Amino acid sequence: MPDREAIRSNAKYLRQVRPIDPEEISEYVEGGPHPAVVRQVLREEAFDLGLTERDDGTFVPIETGTIEPPRLPIAAFPDEYTRALENQLVDAYGSDWHRGSSGDALREAIRELKEAYHQGWSVAYDDETAALAYAIYHLPDYYAAIQYVVSELAEVGLLDRRLRVLEVGAGAGGPALGIADAVPEDALLRYDAIEPSASADVLEEMLEAAGPHVESTIHRTTAEAFEPGEADATDAPGTDGEDATAYDLVVFANVLSELDDPVATARRYAEFLADDGALVLLSPADRRTSGVLRGVERALSAGLEPQGLGDVSGLPDPDDPADDSLATVFSPSVRLWPNQVPADEGWSFAVQPDLDVPAFQQHLDDPAGASGEFVNVDVQYAYATLRWDGERRVEFTPDRGDWAPLAESGNHVSERVDCVAIKLSDDLSEGGHPLFRIGDGSQTVDHFAVLTKETALNDSLPAAEYGDLLTFESVLVLWNDDEAAYNLVVDGETIVESVDAPVR
Repeated sequence: MPDREAIRSNAKYLRQVRPIDPEEISEYVEGGPHPAVVRQVLREEAFDLGLTERDDGTFVPIETGTIEPPRLPIAAFPDEYTRALENQLVDAYGSDWHRGSSGDALREAIRELKEAYHQGWSVAYDDETAALAYAIYHLPDYYAAIQYVVSELAEVGLLDRRLRVLEVGAGAGGPALGIADAVPEDALLRYDAIEPSASADVLEEMLEAAGPHVESTIHRTTAEAFEPGEADATDAPGTDGEDATAYDLVVFANVLSELDDPVATARRYAEFLADDGALVLLSPADRRTSGVLRGVERALSAGLEPQGLGDVSGLPDPDDPADDSLATVFSPSVRLWPNQVPADEGWSFAVQPDLDVPAFQQHLDDPAGASGEFVNVDVQYAYATLRWDGERRVEFTPDRGDWAPLAESGNHVSERVDCVAIKLSDDLSEGGHPLFRIGDGSQTVDHFAVLTKETALNDSLPAAEYGDLLTFESVLVLWNDDEAAYNLVVDGETIVESVDAPVR
């Protein structure tokens, strides 16, 4: 066995002096291990040592700082991951995996997956066919969705070039691969994935295609049973003895609705975050799963325990001291008004451009008549990013002298007011006047901005991105009895401006 500690010690010294050459280190270590052995040890220790391997085979310290946002929009599932999944399918069923009995079994597994999802049943991936079917149908959209979410953290400099991530219920690896590609190859990613099902086998092989800058460990256990390793101080540059078990991101992607107690589980895993870390919650865009996610968000950020979809109660005791265990909503549903919390239904989701159809989905769909039943390229998702350091994507606090909180809309029915809000949907009108969900974090019922007459002074409303901050001047407040919601009518008298997000 090589003297790992001697190799580490030499690397720690040389990284301050010159690029680390495995051949040089082999000369300094007792027994003269082969340079290939030294190189392998350096690769395994790269994250803790803060090193990246260059094309010439030497190792150098990674640059300090933060990563740039991934390039958006995401157009397609990458070829290298497509090949990795197709290789697994061929290994399992042969080159004609999409035909005959194997193709029929995979298509039936996807149908069962979709039925369970729509019925709200628990989904089990307890055999190879179910795991591969899940990967075929969901790897591409989950790969894309997570990159849009983490890009918001990257665009304001909150993702380090040495990133530690824990994903709870990692499935076949869509989010893991998305985050791996969001981190540049000259940075470092340590990825811990918790996945007890047969999907862990698919995940393991997919992560092998993620690149040498990714160090991954799959924990084949349940979310309830997992415990991080003992607290340990690393000696990587800039860590200053930090807890090596603290994560920069803890991710729950498309798993909250399958947990027995999603609030308690998310709250427990928040304790594994670094002081400046973020909890990322992601779910499909449908009403049920989005409602579970929003209930977790509100429980962790406002002390409100969900009593059902969109229904929250149990405010903290006002006589208690301020509870610094409560999270700040970083995005998208930022609480703009201090000491205000939302109590509307909160069904909000982002819609991004469709992906190109990946070859493995097309292969499976064609024998079934090319109906599109087995193609899934829609990128639509609900999400929440929570932090415990007070950071928000939109740093804006309204002044009551200038703006009316949405909580007070009932006092302004049939009046024109000025207000500020976050845009929380694409156009929901289905052919009528453009309709957009909005919120400022104080609303007690749903609020929608209705564009009845577009002008050059209000065209920021349809043009704004999901999660952007908007100001409304002279908007008409009406009550919609049919929807039990407030409509803020944007007409020829209304001025709407987009405040560039992030605002810092």
